[in-house]
Amino acid sequence: MSRMWAIALVFGLILTACADDGPTTIEVTAVDFAYEGLPDEIVAGSTITMTNESDVELHEFVAIRLPEDEERSVADLIADPDALAAYFPNVASVILAPPNEDGITVEGSATLTEPGRYAIICAIPTGADPAEYMAAAAESEGGPPDVPGGAPHFVSGMFAELTVKG
Repeated sequence: MSRMWAIALVFGLILTACADDGPTTIEVTAVDFAYEGLPDEIVAGSTITMTNESDVELHEFVAIRLPEDEERSVADLIADPDALAAYFPNVASVILAPPNEDGITVEGSATLTEPGRYAIICAIPTGADPAEYMAAAAESEGGPPDVPGGAPHFVSGMFAELTVKG
């Protein structure tokens, strides 16, 4: 009987390992000024959720698909805002989260289906009023709202590089 339990245990471990290779939900936490819980790689078809733990700042998760021939790191692209801005048409997803709230997907899908490399950024202006930004975002037609504030959060380090595996 113990041999049968050993076989069942091994079979269960194999099934668990195989299940870990498929799409999943990635729970990201936004803090001032970083993303926590975001791995370097995910499987295509995985869904991103975001919670904002800041007491003051609105945060966003913007996933920008980088072209195959782009070899610069996201840090290098952040250092050259014009280079980064050239890829804004490749936005795959935008999740907005007011202070101490769960995020709301406002553009694209929170499910990243296309394999490749992504720049993950928060372009919210530092110190922007969350209610004013959310109202302006609701009225904007596809672009970022123009609201007063300081430098975008990615300047303070709120960016990451994510690879979506096929």
